[in-house]
Amino acid sequence: MSVKTVRRLAADILKVGESRIWIDPARIEEVEDAVTRADVRRLIKSGVIRERPPSTPSRGRVRARSGRRGPGSRKGAKGARMTVTWVEKVRAQRRLLKQLRDKGVVSRSLYRRLYLMVKGGAFPSRRVLMNYIASLKERGEAA
Repeated sequence: MSVKTVRRLAADILKVGESRIWIDPARIEEVEDAVTRADVRRLIKSGVIRERPPSTPSRGRVRARSGRRGPGSRKGAKGARMTVTWVEKVRAQRRLLKQLRDKGVVSRSLYRRLYLMVKGGAFPSRRVLMNYIASLKERGEAA
Protein backbone atom coordinates (compact mmCIF):
# COMPACT_ATOMS: atom_id res chain seq x y z
CA MET A 1 0.00 0.00 0.00
CA SER A 2 1.28 3.51 -0.74
CA VAL A 3 2.42 5.77 2.09
CA LYS A 4 -0.33 8.21 1.13
CA THR A 5 -3.03 5.58 1.68
CA VAL A 6 -1.48 4.44 4.97
CA ARG A 7 -1.42 8.08 6.14
CA ARG A 8 -5.12 8.40 5.27
CA LEU A 9 -6.02 5.17 7.10
CA ALA A 10 -3.94 6.14 10.16
CA ALA A 11 -5.69 9.53 10.27
CA ASP A 12 -9.04 7.74 10.17
CA ILE A 13 -8.04 5.30 12.93
CA LEU A 14 -6.58 8.02 15.19
CA LYS A 15 -9.45 10.42 14.38
CA VAL A 16 -7.14 13.29 13.40
CA GLY A 17 -6.31 15.08 10.15
CA GLU A 18 -3.79 13.65 7.70
CA SER A 19 -1.39 16.54 8.39
CA ARG A 20 -1.14 15.37 12.02
CA ILE A 21 0.16 11.92 11.11
CA TRP A 22 3.93 11.35 11.55
CA ILE A 23 5.55 8.38 9.82
CA ASP A 24 9.08 7.34 10.81
CA PRO A 25 11.22 8.02 7.71
CA ALA A 26 13.72 5.30 8.71
CA ARG A 27 11.02 2.57 8.62
CA ILE A 28 9.16 3.60 5.47
CA GLU A 29 9.50 0.05 3.98
CA GLU A 30 7.38 -1.38 6.83
CA VAL A 31 4.72 1.24 6.13
CA GLU A 32 4.65 0.34 2.42
CA ASP A 33 4.28 -3.37 3.32
CA ALA A 34 1.08 -2.71 5.31
CA VAL A 35 -1.98 -4.10 3.51
CA THR A 36 -4.89 -3.90 5.96
CA ARG A 37 -6.21 -1.57 8.65
CA ALA A 38 -4.97 -4.12 11.19
CA ASP A 39 -1.44 -3.67 9.80
CA VAL A 40 -1.76 0.12 10.18
CA ARG A 41 -2.99 -0.35 13.79
CA ARG A 42 0.04 -2.58 14.48
CA LEU A 43 2.36 0.16 13.07
CA ILE A 44 0.67 2.73 15.32
CA LYS A 45 1.12 0.48 18.36
CA SER A 46 4.82 -0.12 17.54
CA GLY A 47 5.45 3.64 17.18
CA VAL A 48 6.24 3.71 13.45
CA ILE A 49 3.18 5.91 12.94
CA ARG A 50 2.42 8.59 15.53
CA GLU A 51 -0.05 11.41 16.07
CA ARG A 52 1.48 14.90 16.01
CA PRO A 53 0.29 17.45 18.60
CA PRO A 54 -2.28 19.97 17.34
CA SER A 55 -0.75 23.19 16.08
CA THR A 56 -1.86 26.27 17.96
CA PRO A 57 -2.97 29.37 16.05
CA SER A 58 -0.18 31.85 15.38
CA ARG A 59 0.09 34.73 17.86
CA GLY A 60 1.81 36.94 15.27
CA ARG A 61 -1.32 38.87 14.32
CA VAL A 62 -2.17 39.46 17.98
CA ARG A 63 1.36 40.74 18.66
CA ALA A 64 1.17 43.07 15.70
CA ARG A 65 -2.19 44.37 16.92
CA SER A 66 -1.24 45.04 20.54
CA GLY A 67 -0.82 48.67 21.50
CA ARG A 68 -2.01 49.92 18.13
CA ARG A 69 -4.90 52.26 17.65
CA GLY A 70 -6.51 52.14 14.22
CA PRO A 71 -8.46 54.91 12.52
CA GLY A 72 -11.75 53.20 13.37
CA SER A 73 -11.43 53.93 17.09
CA ARG A 74 -10.58 57.63 16.67
CA LYS A 75 -13.29 60.14 17.38
CA GLY A 76 -12.95 63.66 16.03
CA ALA A 77 -10.45 65.32 13.73
CA LYS A 78 -6.74 65.45 14.53
CA GLY A 79 -7.06 69.04 15.70
CA ALA A 80 -9.90 68.13 18.03
CA ARG A 81 -7.86 65.33 19.59
CA MET A 82 -4.89 67.62 20.14
CA THR A 83 -6.78 70.24 22.19
CA VAL A 84 -5.42 68.98 25.49
CA THR A 85 -1.80 69.45 24.43
CA TRP A 86 -2.66 72.84 22.93
CA VAL A 87 -4.26 73.97 26.21
CA GLU A 88 -1.18 72.87 28.16
CA LYS A 89 1.17 74.74 25.80
CA VAL A 90 -0.90 77.94 25.89
CA ARG A 91 -1.13 77.88 29.69
CA ALA A 92 2.63 77.43 30.00
CA GLN A 93 3.28 80.33 27.60
CA ARG A 94 0.82 82.61 29.39
CA ARG A 95 2.44 81.78 32.74
CA LEU A 96 5.84 82.69 31.28
CA LEU A 97 4.49 85.97 29.89
CA LYS A 98 3.03 86.93 33.28
CA GLN A 99 6.35 86.19 35.00
CA LEU A 100 8.25 88.30 32.48
CA ARG A 101 5.73 91.15 32.82
CA ASP A 102 5.94 91.09 36.64
CA LYS A 103 9.79 91.12 36.51
CA GLY A 104 9.71 94.05 34.12
CA VAL A 105 11.39 92.21 31.27
CA VAL A 106 8.33 92.80 29.06
CA SER A 107 6.27 96.02 29.02
CA ARG A 108 2.51 95.93 29.45
CA SER A 109 1.88 96.83 25.80
CA LEU A 110 4.31 94.16 24.54
CA TYR A 111 2.79 91.66 27.01
CA ARG A 112 -0.64 92.31 25.50
CA ARG A 113 0.67 91.89 21.94
CA LEU A 114 2.48 88.65 22.83
CA TYR A 115 -0.54 87.37 24.76
CA LEU A 116 -2.70 87.72 21.66
CA MET A 117 -0.01 86.03 19.54
CA VAL A 118 0.03 83.11 22.01
CA LYS A 119 -3.75 82.96 21.76
CA GLY A 120 -3.45 82.80 17.97
CA GLY A 121 -1.01 79.88 18.18
CA ALA A 122 2.01 81.81 16.88
CA PHE A 123 4.44 79.94 19.16
CA PRO A 124 4.68 76.16 19.26
CA SER A 125 6.53 76.19 22.59
CA ARG A 126 7.86 78.36 25.43
CA ARG A 127 11.34 78.22 23.92
CA VAL A 128 10.15 79.71 20.62
CA LEU A 129 8.35 82.45 22.55
CA MET A 130 11.55 83.25 24.51
CA ASN A 131 13.57 83.32 21.27
CA TYR A 132 11.05 85.71 19.74
CA ILE A 133 11.28 88.05 22.78
CA ALA A 134 15.10 87.87 22.60
CA SER A 135 15.05 88.79 18.90
CA LEU A 136 12.75 91.75 19.68
CA LYS A 137 15.21 92.93 22.35
CA GLU A 138 18.12 92.68 19.91
CA ARG A 139 16.26 94.85 17.43
CA GLY A 140 15.33 97.23 20.23
CA GLU A 141 11.56 96.76 19.81
CA ALA A 142 11.00 95.38 23.34
CA ALA A 143 10.91 97.76 26.29
